[in-house]
Amino acid sequence: MNLTDLQPVAGSHQSDNFRRGRGHASGNGKTAGKGHKGQKARSGAPRPGFEGGQMPLFRRLPKRGFTNRNSKDIVILNVSDLNCFEDGAEVTIESLLDAGLINRVCDGVKILGNGELTKKLNVKVNAYSASASEKIKALGGNAEVI
Repeated sequence: MNLTDLQPVAGSHQSDNFRRGRGHASGNGKTAGKGHKGQKARSGAPRPGFEGGQMPLFRRLPKRGFTNRNSKDIVILNVSDLNCFEDGAEVTIESLLDAGLINRVCDGVKILGNGELTKKLNVKVNAYSASASEKIKALGGNAEVI
């Protein structure tokens, strides 16, 4: 058995897609699915996450740092990684995905200059370091920014 195989017992799960408080004939009149009395039966019931005056979980947990909304998800590769392509090949983001050098679609790909390149390649990615661009062009290849 896997977690993906779990499902509720037949008949135990009821749809929440019904109109509340539309009389007895609707099968959900009188208390309109809220049970009898109590805080949750009243209007103005507490918001989600309210713990009855106890310090809520989202306030008990520490907050650290922040997330920059303008940050980009840049995947980096070294020039030595490009040796898996054939001599004279065109290297694009799609070909990098197919080769398994990058495993996700991202905001950009940057080539760094670590390692040695042994093949002439026509590379088309978002950014290059200065040393990576020199190494690609030294072998007669082309480092094009898209």
